[in-house]
Amino acid sequence: MKNKPAFSPKNTARDTTRSKNSILSAALIEFSAHGHAGARIDRIARQAKVSKPLIYAFFGNKDALYTAALREAYVQIRVREQALNLDEMDPENAIRALVRFTLQHFKSNPWFVSILNTENLRGGKSIREIEDLAEIRSDVVNKLDKILQRGVQTGVFRAGVDPLNFYIAIASLCFFPISNRYTLRTVFDCPIDDAWLEQKAEDAAEMALKFLYP
Repeated sequence: MKNKPAFSPKNTARDTTRSKNSILSAALIEFSAHGHAGARIDRIARQAKVSKPLIYAFFGNKDALYTAALREAYVQIRVREQALNLDEMDPENAIRALVRFTLQHFKSNPWFVSILNTENLRGGKSIREIEDLAEIRSDVVNKLDKILQRGVQTGVFRAGVDPLNFYIAIASLCFFPISNRYTLRTVFDCPIDDAWLEQKAEDAAEMALKFLYP
């Protein structure tokens, strides 16, 4: 019987990828809960079930890990947007689906909202260090541009709408009910339950579409 090899490059690569993904998932939770200053590498290590030296070996230092986690937050929303298959929908339903997804993503992943708030409080210091940020951002803008063009060609949307500005408007409508849920509940007695948030998504979709109609 032949001895099994003690080292397998494929297994090592899989283990490395799995460990990095676990660290990034734990880092997203830690940085969103405690901010950049309050986050602790030891808590991230415990959550990810890895050693602190492994984290430093992969990412170098806390700042680099924070930047990697911030990048991961954007990558995840872009990947999930791609899975919507918006190109297969008619333009109006594609806009509705994108709006509903955006609010649902913010609701289901509160770390996304929190880490963006943290980065803005830091003056956008780390986001400028993400080398492929423009490429990550361009995915949704390009997809939205195609939807808007199809809408113009079929006569349901007016021409001249900038896709980047339109996406910012969508994100704003969906971000506010989640990022301000605690103050909205206290100041305005908003329930902030599933039904209320679903209605906000419908309202946001209708506002977005009315902006596009001729």
